[in-house]
Amino acid sequence: MTAINSTNTNWHTLCQKDDLVKHSGVCALLDNEQQVAIFLIDNDKAFTISNWDPAGNANVLYRGLIGDEEGEIFVASPLYKERFVLSDGRCLDDESLSVTSYATRIEQGQVQVLV
Repeated sequence: MTAINSTNTNWHTLCQKDDLVKHSGVCALLDNEQQVAIFLIDNDKAFTISNWDPAGNANVLYRGLIGDEEGEIFVASPLYKERFVLSDGRCLDDESLSVTSYATRIEQGQVQVLV
């Protein structure tokens, strides 16, 4: 797990782009408290969501499988397989579940989230 470093008042650096593996997730700490899952989709696009799986009650989403359904990129939880859309945190399988999603950018090799 990587601790976060501030780059200014709103964007926070989570890790280096080189720390990520395409179509896979890594876990990082946001403000040294909350775990987030970061997913590199292509060379210039990453998504960040809460790592907490609300169905399984565990920090495991970074270990999930990436998929695409009708243009919506999701991660399937490794526990009960609920699919969470990376762009907005919605659960495709259960409307009562969701996770926090964060605006994410890659700037000068750094993966940053808007907090």
